[in-house]
Amino acid sequence: MNPILEHNRRVWDERVRQNARFTAPASEEDFRNPYKLLDGANWLGGNVAGQTVLCLGAGGAKHGPLLASQNAQVTVVDISAEMLQLDRQCATERKLTLELVQASIDDLSALPQSHYDLVIQPVSTCYVPDIRHAYREVARVIKPDGIYISRHKQPINLQTGLVPSPNGFSIRESYYTNGPLSPDAQSGPHRESGTLEFLHRWGDLLGGLCQAGFVIEDVAEPRFGQPDAKPGTFEYRGQFIPPYIQIKARRSAKPIWTP
Repeated sequence: MNPILEHNRRVWDERVRQNARFTAPASEEDFRNPYKLLDGANWLGGNVAGQTVLCLGAGGAKHGPLLASQNAQVTVVDISAEMLQLDRQCATERKLTLELVQASIDDLSALPQSHYDLVIQPVSTCYVPDIRHAYREVARVIKPDGIYISRHKQPINLQTGLVPSPNGFSIRESYYTNGPLSPDAQSGPHRESGTLEFLHRWGDLLGGLCQAGFVIEDVAEPRFGQPDAKPGTFEYRGQFIPPYIQIKARRSAKPIWTP
């Protein structure tokens, strides 16, 4: 395995052992109202029954079990065996059927071509160097006319410090940085401590998606800011710096013109 991917695999395995952020399984409340967590933008229409769904970079017993509970046929891909183990335990406890595949999001060679009606990907593209390659892998495994819903860290989220100075938030990373960001600098709730993350520019985030054969149908910026939050918190920073972008795209069934 690529040394960068192997590093991130080890870090996420350890994060599970430490019960770190984003490793808590779906709660009873989530199972009572699964679409609140799965579909805040209302892009799924409240019904995934019978659909073949790929949860990409989505281990941790949230998306996969919740979708399976709604009678979807679900495959979960994650680089971390420990994150997938959370899905396995949840599926056993709730008598759900999940296919679990340990793989990186930019190498889906273990999955069949043109198989999935729907691909749902929470934040995970920041852990691979080439988002365009990851998009091409999704394009290969999704059906023509299939829907791809993905969430990404906005570039400014990875460029900017957590705590504001007296003059406001400062940009500390170049927009044109090459290679991974430092795993130790700017630690906080906007970064997963110890991981190697990559800043993907807008031309890659959006243009790369189109060039992989997708048509963007909608875009949302999930709001995490709170006006009364204390400085230094994720919620305070979210009032000034949007952390994520969420994209709904459709795999074109016909060739797409590109310049």
